[in-house]
Amino acid sequence: MKARLIATGERPPAWVAQGFAEYQKRLSHGLPLELVEIEAGIRGKGRDAKRAIKEEGRRVLAALPKHPHVVALDVPGQPWSSGQLAQRLEHWRGQGRDLAFLIGGPEGHAPEVLKIADERWSLGPLTLPHMLVRLVVAEQLYRATAMLANHPYHRA
Repeated sequence: MKARLIATGERPPAWVAQGFAEYQKRLSHGLPLELVEIEAGIRGKGRDAKRAIKEEGRRVLAALPKHPHVVALDVPGQPWSSGQLAQRLEHWRGQGRDLAFLIGGPEGHAPEVLKIADERWSLGPLTLPHMLVRLVVAEQLYRATAMLANHPYHRA
């Protein structure tokens, strides 16, 4: 099973990219994780935010692998503890499908994207910069794989 993180927005600063690369390397055996960066729709004065969201949604849908289990990162989604995420990961492994984790743009996901999501995952009520969310997701996926492998990384 492989995972793809499809992230809408601008390129992250070097420290986020380095952190993500570290967890991506750690995940290479347990859950290979690919990052796909999607350009955000154009926003600003005189621009239609709904059009930008729709454009982002089209690009996200085009970046999906074939027949994945889709998990949209969404504030009103289901909050999971690290242990619950490990249980979800074990369940997903049993399904035998690749995973796609989706991070939306500034206003969230296009309705078409949420419609195809199999699950919605909330990182909680905090507002986080989208570029930081990709690092948090990678770390939590690594933590979940470590828990399933009885690795001492998770010490709760």
